[in-house]
Amino acid sequence: MENYEVLARRYRSTTFDEVVGQEPITRTLKNAIAAGRVAHAYLFCGTRGVGKTTVARILARALNCEKGPTPEPCGKCDICRAVHRGDDVDVLEIDGASNNSVEDVRALRGNVSYRPARARFKIYYIDEVHMLSTSAFNALLKTLEEPPEHVKFIFSTTEPERLPATILSRCQRFDFRAVPTDRIAEHLERICKAEKVKADKAAVLAVAREGRGSVRDALTLLDQVIAVGDGKVALEAVRETIGAAGGERILAVIAACGAGETGKALQAFHELLASGADLRIVLEQLMRQVRDLMVVRTCGPEAELLDAFGPDRKVLAAEADRWSLPAMAAALGYLTEARSRARWAVDGRPMAELALVRMAALVEMEALPEVLAHLESIESRLASAPGRAAAAEPARPRPAPSRPPAPEKKKALAPAPDGDEVGESPGSAQGEVAPVPGEVPPFDQNLGNGSGPEPPPSAKRRIEEVSGDPLVQAALRLFEGRIAKVADGKSE
Repeated sequence: MENYEVLARRYRSTTFDEVVGQEPITRTLKNAIAAGRVAHAYLFCGTRGVGKTTVARILARALNCEKGPTPEPCGKCDICRAVHRGDDVDVLEIDGASNNSVEDVRALRGNVSYRPARARFKIYYIDEVHMLSTSAFNALLKTLEEPPEHVKFIFSTTEPERLPATILSRCQRFDFRAVPTDRIAEHLERICKAEKVKADKAAVLAVAREGRGSVRDALTLLDQVIAVGDGKVALEAVRETIGAAGGERILAVIAACGAGETGKALQAFHELLASGADLRIVLEQLMRQVRDLMVVRTCGPEAELLDAFGPDRKVLAAEADRWSLPAMAAALGYLTEARSRARWAVDGRPMAELALVRMAALVEMEALPEVLAHLESIESRLASAPGRAAAAEPARPRPAPSRPPAPEKKKALAPAPDGDEVGESPGSAQGEVAPVPGEVPPFDQNLGNGSGPEPPPSAKRRIEEVSGDPLVQAALRLFEGRIAKVADGKSE
């Protein structure tokens, strides 16, 4: 049986023009080679699978090609083929994770002085260079600053912030960006045609999106989907491969939350997991679905920003009308928190279900401008009849000015002329200030404790009127508060 070469290796780019999504970098390198201004050290930064190693090999081929240095290596000579395979004697690819000690760098320095065996330049490509130790970096500094004229260094890393400033200052840095989804999809379609594989456009777009900017990850997933789909690339095969659920089933969970039906939402979520869907994938799909609802609500159902896994746009538009933008933002925050916690939990399902319960409770949430407008309408309605309230409620005397407590009185040693001792008034505590005659204690001081005078009938009626409002009841439940009194047309 012939060994199978995966798509990511079989379709690795061989020229600068074939590199997907990194045109600014490839154009700069081509111009530098054409003008003879090639630096002695390059640093390629970026996430996995965006073309760092591929561009490093193409640069090595361009410098060492028998027809070079040239921006367009022939790809046919022995050097070009050997560099593309990664086994050329003069292009040394070093894994920085396993060769990170100072002894390894000293051995490299010892070989730098030797000229290349057959090529024009001896090129050292160190992958994941951030894994080198501090001592190794220090041992490399002098050689990196002034290498021999026949030596070129190319470094690549996914974490450039871990590199010392002394290394960064000695290299020309290129930041590889994540490849756009549409560019990856176009690349996958070309590969499917070359492989004579029948592929649905929606399925190819879904694979490209799951690559998350990495061409290699997308090609690896495409290999799996072709195997699952028996030589075809279909949307159902993509869902089965990544453990995702259908967009309609995801929307059913969100719709139940939007209707405030907590039990129905939890049951639909349970059915998703029971069907074999991965918990974290489902949480990500829920996040994407809520995000799609926000897109539909703000940009319209015809926007080109919607998920390929999502349901029909008309269905999305109908569901988006049931959610306010603040509720969508809150729901997205709940799901994001649940996914973050589920990543490190032994069982992340309770976190996901808690997020759904909190989303279902958002049905009672109203936008802040609407709440303020409603409260203003209550205030104006209460203030519209001040005369009736003033006539029904007896005038309350103004409280006396505050005064310091009276000094403690001491009992006299001698009895008074009538036989009684001079001392405290009966029934009063020492140092207590006697209440001002006619003053009525505030209603909120005695509310709910069964003591103190009853509020006037008019105040009771106004409190009952305000308490019957559904919005006020929701606010009281939310803040666990109560109405103490209603005065001057304002509720406190």
